[in-house]
Amino acid sequence: MRYGQGVALVVAAGAIWSLMGLMLRQIEDASVWHILFWRSLGVVPVLFAFTVWTSGGRPFTSIRRIGLAGTVGAFGLVFAFAGAIYAIQSTTVANAVFLFTASPFVAAVLGWIILGERVGTWTWAAIGLAVFGMYLMVREGLEMGALHGNLAALLSAAGFGAFSVALRWGKVGDMLPVSMLGAVFSVLTAGIILALQGLPIPVSVWDMGVSISMGMAVLALGMVAYTLGSKVIPAAQLTLLSLVEVLLAPIWVFLVLGETASAATFIGGGVLLAAVALNAVMGARGPQQEGVAETP
Repeated sequence: MRYGQGVALVVAAGAIWSLMGLMLRQIEDASVWHILFWRSLGVVPVLFAFTVWTSGGRPFTSIRRIGLAGTVGAFGLVFAFAGAIYAIQSTTVANAVFLFTASPFVAAVLGWIILGERVGTWTWAAIGLAVFGMYLMVREGLEMGALHGNLAALLSAAGFGAFSVALRWGKVGDMLPVSMLGAVFSVLTAGIILALQGLPIPVSVWDMGVSISMGMAVLALGMVAYTLGSKVIPAAQLTLLSLVEVLLAPIWVFLVLGETASAATFIGGGVLLAAVALNAVMGARGPQQEGVAETP
């Protein structure tokens, strides 16, 4: 696989994930932990089916081979999902979304320490530009306080960064089972939290259907594209390219539901788009300088 193909896959993953905001608008009564439970449950069979295909009919052999890298990645995904849910509950959406942009920094540092992936000047510049663009998009809603929620958002960013590094760590093998195990662990985590809160797991048929569909058609397919693209793209660039999700989410909501966005949102989105484009173009010009190895 070539670098450009990897970029296309990761950008496609972000575009697919951007539909989640639109689908979340269709939820009527389910709590965020119910959504996490049923959404993650929808992910599992899809990723298991892909694992059966990529492993030549030996999925459990593929799962056993993920090793330490895969286990770390799966738990990182749990922190990414659960941290995001708690953050949105406990702090402003603007705070949470802005702090999620820490994931490229986490991925850059961990990728350098664990994998020896050097982060080029252009990638650092693109990361800084992306953070600035995100700030412009959400600055009107940023607030002080809500320490626990803000820390959860950072934990979510760290979890997704760790997941991305784990994919690169095990890039020579089939890493799709990592995402599947992350979904399984997320189901267990959400189930335990619901039990501790004394809430029943079942929800309305509509909310259950929307959440499961979100997992099967949006989250799972995005995970497949992201995992495949990770084979040829350094961890820092992976997380940066996936920020196209934040860029497209308000556009879908505007087109389908007519929800308007502020001028700052579109200006910040333009800056964020420039950051993603800068990262893709400069990465394509010199992928070998930033730890990228093309695969057959």
